[in-house]
Amino acid sequence: MKPCATCGNDYAKSFAVTWAGEVYTFDSLECAIHMLAPTCSECGCRILGHGLEAGERVFCCAHCARAQGVTGLVDHGAGGRTSGA
Repeated sequence: MKPCATCGNDYAKSFAVTWAGEVYTFDSLECAIHMLAPTCSECGCRILGHGLEAGERVFCCAHCARAQGVTGLVDHGAGGRTSGA
């Protein structure tokens, strides 16, 4: 396989990911996440789950969405509270 698209490591157990029609080779999930996972518009962390979207912005949680003035988003991990609560 090709070297890792993130770090360049040539690893025998690398794997390929097809994303938006492009094929990437990675040597670890860490490298795949670093390159492909979106970042929260507020705190900058990598979003590994579904995240929350408001227009063009993506957030890791309703707390971060509220910090940017977004209301009405539901953070399911918080008992169904909305970002406006």
